[in-house]
Amino acid sequence: MNDKVTQFLEKYLQPVGVKLAANKPLNAIRDGIALSMPLVIVGSMALLIANGFSIEPFKEWLISTGIFDWLVKIVNSSFGLIGLVASFGIAYRYAESHGTDALSAGVLSLASFFLITPDLMGGAEGLQTGIAYSYLGAGGLFAAILVALISTAIFNWFVSHNIRIKMPDGVPPAVSNSFAALIPGFAILVFWGLVYAGMQMTPFENVHQILQVLLGQPLSAFGGSLAGAIVVTILTSLLWFIGIHGGNITGAVMSPIWLALMAENLSAYQADANAVMPHIVTQPFMDFFVYLGGGGATLGLVLAMWIVAKSARYKTLEKLITPPGMFNINEPTMFGVPVVLNVSLIIPFVMVPVVNAIITYTAMATGLVHATVGVVVPWVTPPIISGFLATGSHISGALLQVVLIIIDVLLYLPFMRSIDRAEYAQELAATEN
Repeated sequence: MNDKVTQFLEKYLQPVGVKLAANKPLNAIRDGIALSMPLVIVGSMALLIANGFSIEPFKEWLISTGIFDWLVKIVNSSFGLIGLVASFGIAYRYAESHGTDALSAGVLSLASFFLITPDLMGGAEGLQTGIAYSYLGAGGLFAAILVALISTAIFNWFVSHNIRIKMPDGVPPAVSNSFAALIPGFAILVFWGLVYAGMQMTPFENVHQILQVLLGQPLSAFGGSLAGAIVVTILTSLLWFIGIHGGNITGAVMSPIWLALMAENLSAYQADANAVMPHIVTQPFMDFFVYLGGGGATLGLVLAMWIVAKSARYKTLEKLITPPGMFNINEPTMFGVPVVLNVSLIIPFVMVPVVNAIITYTAMATGLVHATVGVVVPWVTPPIISGFLATGSHISGALLQVVLIIIDVLLYLPFMRSIDRAEYAQELAATEN
């Protein structure tokens, strides 16, 4: 039975997972968005401070001293630029994967993103032009992804067909690359200029709006639902089970959705720290409550090992995998226990994060626990601290993590006891022989 399950997953799921893992556009989206994470984390910390860590007298002092306005500026200049940075980063990584000039591709994508983004006009002292942060931040992610992939595909086509201006060998590479990008750059900007002009003739008016209606709303409805979280969680666990980094694959698709939902929570939190968050399922929801200890919520497995392990192997292993597990790094657990292709652990490995998702969603939906507020906490932040920060300095987030860890340990316990007994029996047999 165990062999049949493994063979089924290897036959039908592994080929799909391998293809997705090698998919250049998906990898470019994942790595390009990751480029903005330092900005997002800095902006998130600034927002937590600006809201006084939910301490009203402290927040009033920040406002009265003018520090609040300065912190909000940091938030807008970091968190408010996710889409802008992604438009460059995705194009850069996509061109890099094709061996073309990544810097030129990134710059052209950035220019194209600005081109399709509508201007704001106004001002008390005469007409002034600007661009809304709502388009440059997470709200512009779908447009950034589309522009980056299409612009770079056009750029790569021109390069692969050698349609470019060639400079003599003695010309410095920086100058040569600039001239080489002229023809593809002209084609890319003209293309997006025509798209912008065409969109203005429609009821949607711009690319951002049509993507929000056609992609943003349906995907947000799926990604922001409990059912969507469960589907993604199960798929991630199954990919991990066959040795493929499930988080990288599902994250490439879901991260733009969860970041957009997170940005809406952030806007609500900025407007009123006591407001009810519009979304429950966000990136921090998945990182710090569903995947405690990494994919499969393996922190529960690690702690269960400390409770039941009798074999020398697992007594040694528990000391090695606990420190990284506390920081959500679970590769040592995945390949050390191992969890990968270990049918004895597939049930809890798939089931535990699903249970976490259901409990967390229910607790936040009913108001027992404060929802995540849109701040991005580094994914390596250990439990309790991460729950406290992700929920806007609410102790309920930390307490929920404690409850989830206890439940996870109890769920993993019988399975860990079973594999440890088998290992212990083998060690005794080897000693007797």
